[in-house]
Amino acid sequence: MKLIGPVALLLVTSAAVAQPDAEAPTDNIGHRRHFHRHGNPHPTVKSPHRFLTNRRAAELELPAPSEAFTFAVFGDRTGGPDTGVSVLADAVRDVNLFEPDLVMTVGDLVDGYNQTPEYLEEVAEYKGIMDQLLMPWFPVAGNHDVYWRGPDKPPGEHEASYEMHFGPLWYAFEHERCWFVVLYTDEGDPETGERTFGKPSAQKMSPEQFEWLRQTLRRTRGADHVFVFVHHPRWLGGGYGDDWNRVHELLVEAGNVSMVFAGHIHRMRYDGPRDGIEYVTLATVGGSQSELVPDAGWLHHYVMVTVRPGQVALASVPVGEVMDVRDITGELGDEALAVTRSSVVTESQLRLARNGSTSGRVNATLINPTTRPLAVTVLPDSDDSRWRHAPDHLHARLEPGEELVATFDVERPRSSLDDSMRPLELVVTAEMLTAGFRYRIPERRVVIPLSLPRLPRERREQVAVFDGEDDALRIASRDVRLPDGPLTVECWFNADSIEGVGSLVAKTESSGFGLFLMDGTPTLYLHLDGSYSVLRAEEHPVETGRWHHLAGVFDGAELRLYLDGRPIAAMEGSGTRTTNELPLYVGAEVDAAGGPTLFFDGRIDGARLSKIARYSEAFTPSWKIRSDDDTVVLLDMQRQLASWVVGASEHAVDAIRLGDMTLEPLPGPVPTIQATVSADGE
Repeated sequence: MKLIGPVALLLVTSAAVAQPDAEAPTDNIGHRRHFHRHGNPHPTVKSPHRFLTNRRAAELELPAPSEAFTFAVFGDRTGGPDTGVSVLADAVRDVNLFEPDLVMTVGDLVDGYNQTPEYLEEVAEYKGIMDQLLMPWFPVAGNHDVYWRGPDKPPGEHEASYEMHFGPLWYAFEHERCWFVVLYTDEGDPETGERTFGKPSAQKMSPEQFEWLRQTLRRTRGADHVFVFVHHPRWLGGGYGDDWNRVHELLVEAGNVSMVFAGHIHRMRYDGPRDGIEYVTLATVGGSQSELVPDAGWLHHYVMVTVRPGQVALASVPVGEVMDVRDITGELGDEALAVTRSSVVTESQLRLARNGSTSGRVNATLINPTTRPLAVTVLPDSDDSRWRHAPDHLHARLEPGEELVATFDVERPRSSLDDSMRPLELVVTAEMLTAGFRYRIPERRVVIPLSLPRLPRERREQVAVFDGEDDALRIASRDVRLPDGPLTVECWFNADSIEGVGSLVAKTESSGFGLFLMDGTPTLYLHLDGSYSVLRAEEHPVETGRWHHLAGVFDGAELRLYLDGRPIAAMEGSGTRTTNELPLYVGAEVDAAGGPTLFFDGRIDGARLSKIARYSEAFTPSWKIRSDDDTVVLLDMQRQLASWVVGASEHAVDAIRLGDMTLEPLPGPVPTIQATVSADGE
């Protein structure tokens, strides 16, 4: 066991110029982006020689033969921290999973701005990483790759070293009926020799390079596409001046230049199409990155390009977001799932005084249930800023099977118990470490146990009001002390809407039990011996706008449903109940991560869970449901303290309010129901 805390704190830490569709597709499944399409539908053919089946069915069209291929483009590597080379290495590993035909860059490969010895070290480092690509890659010279700083500046600064170790300053090559043209945008001021990207006089293409480009474009007139790669996006003007205009005219005259790629500005930017040419600027792949608005282009990424004879597709991929299919074995997935389902056992003796104060020590015990190391962080957190805790957070590396006890000293000073008071939670994050990847486990939040002062029952009758969107009452699993065997789950409810699924009292997630309304049909779910027994009362739908009492009963041999005291459905069922460590919700269902879902719209009162089968025949429901020795949970909605609804059971089980759930006075008189009992129990 590893003990950590205040004392023991030593831890391991498109068509080339295609326009978007005139109308976006109907948003019928919740998409939030990429409604437009840039390319034309791919051609298809019907070919009986390429399709085999012995079934009589609709004929399927096949993709037409195509000369399609892919390539990747990397942005700037320089200007960032030393860890930028790690980002570059991650991008290399990502792209190797795609296996495109080739990889292009847009310059600023090394930090540069230095002298030859340091420069050559950086060149070796960059090439050592890029040479791990499975496919050829092609450099573009940027200002960091050629600018010299210090004494004894040679003619051309680092140009000679660049061409010796990387390649020509400008060049072109052909692949699959397409040409790739690399240009050099740091030749400097032809009069003074000054190299800078902030003065138009230093951002002009030399007559030598311009004439070479003219001759190259003539030679490539028969290509399906021509792609141009530069470092500086000179078409943006400003400090770049207007020299690019004559280059652009040359590209337009060629008639088959589809795209121009650049970097330098460390943000993504799309400009075009301009006269049929699309201009694309990349952000970074390891360079300095502010990450101001990652979704809008300030991020580490690379661009994947798919080329077809009539169109070009573009997609930006954030570095590190590609998953290796061959790495996701069944064993790995099962172990990741085991981490999410492993218990975080919390212990505390915190007791809240009527003046709002409390103090004490909290222990949280975690265990690594996998065969791989876990990097774990435990952080106390609350929306109530009045909580204090030490230490601030804890990091640990857990080896397979190792146990961790995280210890925090917690206090809350004297203050009002108002609606802004919120519980203190432990936020547990983890990464499962493998040789090639860190698999992030979804964040888990565990409410720290807190004993509330017992409060007198309100004199006026109150009910809980749920909006059907995000309101719920949550009870920690540790407080639901329900042994295997019989149970009764029941409540009063008044539904404002019965469309879809509304959860009344539920703890079901491939296990557990739940009482639901499904389009108004009372339904009981109970997980027995590894599968659900589902009891629906199809012929007894409930009404909106009136109070009903619903009870689900399991006696070990049979499941039964009672509506307003009348038996409405029954089925045989036996076996061991499958349990879980997820919260119990009133007014919602629980999802796999322990959060609420399938919200109820209306009012609930008298939610009770019992460890016996309370009803075997028709009965008269009592509005004031009482607690007894067999009561596990009882929320009579008559006691509220800040964020809690205080329970009425003998075990002092309380619930936390979620969303805008409120307790309100019962509108109208207390409901009364008289069950009519006939000879057959109806």
